Amino acid sequence: MKVTDIKTFVVDCYRTNWVFVKVYTDEEIDGVGEATLEYKEKALIGAVEHIKEYLVGKDPREIEKHWHTIYRDAYWRGGAVLMSALSAVECALWDILGKSLGVPVYQLLGGKVNEKVRIYVNGWFAGAKEPEEFAKKAKLAVERGVSAMKWDPFGKNYLNISNADLDKALQNIAAVRDAVGNSVDLLIEGHGRFNIPTAVKIARELEQFKPMFFEEPVPPDDLDALKQVKDRSRVAISAGERLYTRWDYRPLFDKMAADYIQPDISHAGGIMELKKIAAEAECRYVAFAPHNPSGPVANAATLQLAATCQNFEILEIMYSDVEWRADVTNEELKYEDGYIYIPDKAGLGIEIDEEACLAHPYQVHTLRHYTGALTDIRPAKSKFYF
Repeated sequence: MKVTDIKTFVVDCYRTNWVFVKVYTDEEIDGVGEATLEYKEKALIGAVEHIKEYLVGKDPREIEKHWHTIYRDAYWRGGAVLMSALSAVECALWDILGKSLGVPVYQLLGGKVNEKVRIYVNGWFAGAKEPEEFAKKAKLAVERGVSAMKWDPFGKNYLNISNADLDKALQNIAAVRDAVGNSVDLLIEGHGRFNIPTAVKIARELEQFKPMFFEEPVPPDDLDALKQVKDRSRVAISAGERLYTRWDYRPLFDKMAADYIQPDISHAGGIMELKKIAAEAECRYVAFAPHNPSGPVANAATLQLAATCQNFEILEIMYSDVEWRADVTNEELKYEDGYIYIPDKAGLGIEIDEEACLAHPYQVHTLRHYTGALTDIRPAKSKFYF
């Protein structure tokens, strides 16, 4: 079997663009991966083209060999662009291998330890601005069976936050907690916003709401700053969506700078790289909670991985999405009581519809985190999809 071509499909999904990568072979067994890299899609496409120059003509089943060679020969190693391209291609190669053998990818990784995985939802708050609006949307989500939810209540603040803005954020969280009760887990997103004293101050204020974790309280550039917050917080700290490869994760583990790690299958190196990162976390008794706010292919790949990880804790998933999500893939998810079951189809268990992807081409979208438009992530009509 030989690789004959690699193509990218950039699909507008309102808040960003999904980037699907498809690898073709001479035996008509194709594989798909996802490299959604918010607001840097053009650079990503170029990186995939470089990988294509290497991979065409080679056996797609030699996954570890190709991963190592592509990573080594990049010279300028790591980073979001290269690693996202490599991640998507790696997932597509696993998809090909699973299809060629007629088994789901999790079987190739040692089989299931989890039949189903707990999820927390992101995006449930779309359009909400005031605490009572968040509370109403949170209650609706719980009525649909959601048992854990995440959001960023901190407006457009960066590094510091005024007492008035912090009070409003705390009112927001209090309203949601009152609406959903104590049996629902709340996860508070920081988006790498704050300096050390502000993050510590917020963490102490969050204690009253008993959140599962406070995510990315400080910018990702300095793990010592993250450890400072963790050591001074009685709320669990999560981080890692903007770390790439086991080498980036090593200092985080050495410092024990987070209670939950959140590598992203679309950015940190793909399925096997996350499996290796999860194994190191298991040795440290650090919980594994993959970052996963992207599209249906990334979700399919992450579910295959989650099936095989003993220390898997909880998976992020989008609560609703653009109406055409159901058109661009054949995604099928079985959801029950806050859990999603692991699919059993061969490979990743998902296919993209190329024509449907082309019907929703790239659109320019920009970062909303510091503009006050953080909840403007969905069109007026959006569908629940699990």
